[in-house]
Amino acid sequence: MEKLIKENNGLIWSIVKRFNGRGYELEDLYQIGCVGFIKSIKRFDLSFDVKLSTYAVPYMIGEIKRHIRDDGPVKVSRSIKELSIKIRELQKEYFYKKGEEITISQMAKELKTSEEDIVLAMESSNSIESIENSTYTNQKDGNSISLLETLSNQQNEEEMITNKLTVSQLIENLETRDKEIILLRFYKEKTQAQVAKILGITQVQVSRIERKILESMRSKLKEA
Repeated sequence: MEKLIKENNGLIWSIVKRFNGRGYELEDLYQIGCVGFIKSIKRFDLSFDVKLSTYAVPYMIGEIKRHIRDDGPVKVSRSIKELSIKIRELQKEYFYKKGEEITISQMAKELKTSEEDIVLAMESSNSIESIENSTYTNQKDGNSISLLETLSNQQNEEEMITNKLTVSQLIENLETRDKEIILLRFYKEKTQAQVAKILGITQVQVSRIERKILESMRSKLKEA
């Protein structure tokens, strides 16, 4: 068991780091992630048409999610929030004056803090928004809908945050073509017809593949 954990250490840390800046010690979350990984090993069957690493992700996120639920609301420290606000203001001001993006090192120097803290503050505000704001136009009614909204019903804020993290990981684990379809549809806001043309397949195939992907992701969200 210890050998398997060591072999998948990078994967476990990649899940844990998605909760960075939420008010929890990463070492503590790592231990909880390991618990989730061990649970996935005990339930894993070689007959499953999926790699252990992929199968383990929902279990690890689910274990961390339960810890967060038991411990209280997802937290982002006040100092990180304040730094994030200062960064956004500085970025706007710099771009207005210079006509170009300010670098992380310049921001660190201007705000008298470390580059690591700058990255942490930026990650804490951007990682969640990227999934939440990814939208495409529903071809049936013309309304914009987010990827997360297609995968889950109304939930409280804490569940929404952890599900966004799960969706991000699920997308990373998709096969190349499946990932491309999801990115084109939900991130590039392409229609199924446009995606079909780009990939050289029919719109019917895109619709069928997209539906299959979303059903699979919904299922894995429920497991998490």
